[in-house]
Amino acid sequence: MNDHLVIAGLGFSGRAIAIAARNAGFRVTATARNPAAKHAPAGIALIPFTEAGAAIATATHLVVTAAPTESGDPVLTLHQTSLEAATHLRWIGYCSTTGIYGDHGGGTVDETTPPAPGTDRTRRRVAAETAWSQRSHRCAIDIMRLAGIYGPGRSVLDDLRDGTARRIDKPDHKFSRIHVDDIAHGTLAAIATATTGTRTLNFSDDEPAPSATVIAYAAGLLGIEPPPLIAFDDAKRSMSPMALSFWGENRVVLNQRTKASLNLAWRYPTYREGLAGILESERGTSSE
Repeated sequence: MNDHLVIAGLGFSGRAIAIAARNAGFRVTATARNPAAKHAPAGIALIPFTEAGAAIATATHLVVTAAPTESGDPVLTLHQTSLEAATHLRWIGYCSTTGIYGDHGGGTVDETTPPAPGTDRTRRRVAAETAWSQRSHRCAIDIMRLAGIYGPGRSVLDDLRDGTARRIDKPDHKFSRIHVDDIAHGTLAAIATATTGTRTLNFSDDEPAPSATVIAYAAGLLGIEPPPLIAFDDAKRSMSPMALSFWGENRVVLNQRTKASLNLAWRYPTYREGLAGILESERGTSSE
């Protein structure tokens, strides 16, 4: 049968994966909680999440981007019967987060580092990773831990343009990132190299960097002055609980094992190539 990829969750990452898979020759079906409110890329079937059972049952590959809830992973909760009936299913990719590593005080973590989640949100992610890994007796499982996701329409370039970028001065605090196109690139590489069992993959760039450094570089690309530095102790007073949780954890995510396992190099290995690529794509869109 033709390879049929089902993507549970057509969000920012799911859309990039869907387009890349379509271009690679997959038949792609994606889900959304409210399909009428989304515009599916050409050639991609979009169906309600609650009605995805039949598609999952005929899938050869499955990507899960949907976040777990307090009740557990939504795909496993709602579509367990369809997963059991999916006799052609060869590979499942679960999109998790590097947040499951928790705080390491600026130290490094890699694919072998035990999870140490520090929030309820990341504890739910670890539980979902475990639940999906338990299916490795039926097909190959890749746990794809994603760093901070950025891409066209969702980057510090947009924050600078709309005046919301804040250059927070905390130089020893580095963030790992991943361009959304590299998530898609890595997902297809994971499918191509899948064998048996479960792999843990870190989808993170090659150069974690302080947020203030990235914002200053982006401002230079736009030809504008960067925002003034703000001391972290001053900035945190107005941060949301979500933002505080991100800034409360400091780690450097290594990816060498992942790139070796997938036999790839990132298309955007650092924020510099990534931001320049976004500007180039914007110019290409405006010229069409």
